[in-house]
Amino acid sequence: MRTVWNTASPGLSDAVTPEPRRATLAEEQLTILVAEDDPADALLAVELLEDSALAARVSCVPTAREAVAAVRAGGIDCLILDLHLPDLHGIGEIGSWLPELATTSVVVMTGLDDRAAGLAAVRAGAQDYLVKGQVEPEWFGRTIRYAVQRKRTERATADLRAARWRAAENVRLERGLLPTPLVRDAPIAVTTRYLPHREGALLGGDFFDAVETADGTVHAVIGDVSGHGPDEAAIGVALRVAWRTLVLTGQEGAVLLESLERLLLAERGDTETYTTLAMVSWRPGDAAAHLIRAGHPQVFTRRAGAITLHDGAHGPALGLVPGLSTWPAASIPLPPGEELVLYTDGLYENRDEHGLLWGQERMLLFAEGLAALADGEFVDGLIAATRDRTGRGDSDDVAVLHLRRTASGTGANEDGVETEEDNGR
Repeated sequence: MRTVWNTASPGLSDAVTPEPRRATLAEEQLTILVAEDDPADALLAVELLEDSALAARVSCVPTAREAVAAVRAGGIDCLILDLHLPDLHGIGEIGSWLPELATTSVVVMTGLDDRAAGLAAVRAGAQDYLVKGQVEPEWFGRTIRYAVQRKRTERATADLRAARWRAAENVRLERGLLPTPLVRDAPIAVTTRYLPHREGALLGGDFFDAVETADGTVHAVIGDVSGHGPDEAAIGVALRVAWRTLVLTGQEGAVLLESLERLLLAERGDTETYTTLAMVSWRPGDAAAHLIRAGHPQVFTRRAGAITLHDGAHGPALGLVPGLSTWPAASIPLPPGEELVLYTDGLYENRDEHGLLWGQERMLLFAEGLAALADGEFVDGLIAATRDRTGRGDSDDVAVLHLRRTASGTGANEDGVETEEDNGR
């Protein structure tokens, strides 16, 4: 055990530092801070720790202020705190900063006639208390080990609870970002896929939707809010829900995008957040679909395995030049049997095993190689082929919305949103 004295404590600067004790393999070396203004009591605490055979590095300070500063700086496993330090004003003060100690356990020292104060300190957040003059070395060491373990268990439990809350919140946000398409009678088959950002499975701002209005028109949207995390996901949910609501009330085209941009400006937390978006609408009997892109990647069509990239007129992403944007519409041929694929940039902005960017051109070459696959298998194969292969685990979110015009009648929609694990990859 190594002891470090703070020389501000009178009489302790000349104390003898014990020889380091070799810890057993099963015993972790702890870092312990003793906050005690009485040099004799501080030395007694150090000797008790030494005699307890506890593997530890011990430091001593004479004031609560120094103790709190040292603990906040990090690296302290256990604080042994005298409740009668001159600058410590009651249990209430202890309770004010104990919740801040995320990883440090606290064992308080009380006098013979002050056991109630020790119990009050435990209620305020300390892990245990000891009575001066009534502690054997083995008991002292065991109390500290148990206090450290209890603190770590408390932290692990709190982390697990927070993780469960985050997971539940992600499920709610994902449900809002990735709804079940409302396409029932139109001759359009809808296939959707979503894979989250891999680092910690953080939910991003990718979203999609497809609805069929009363006149039989099919409307579809895919979007990507810049950034990752709950704030971006919440904005994505707001935009997706607003899009569906506005479409069902009759808005479409550039007027609809203007409404969505106003919503984005009201919801975003900073002026740097923007959203790319692509919208498609198709009326029964039309030979082509109408496409509007706001800074979003080009769509492509597939027919009999042949891939065609459509790079028509488009406008800027929502939020880049508020109130000054125009979003022209383009026409995309959509005869029976034609497949229209909308996707976010996470589909191709990944790197292969050599660190080279996949890019759209290589993505389309892979798409041509999947000619024999049907809707869902094609989308799954394309996602699997272009995922990041560097092993870093930092791939972007991927959302894909695949629309196929059937010969006639109701389209068989694959409306389940799948994750990478669901797809067995």
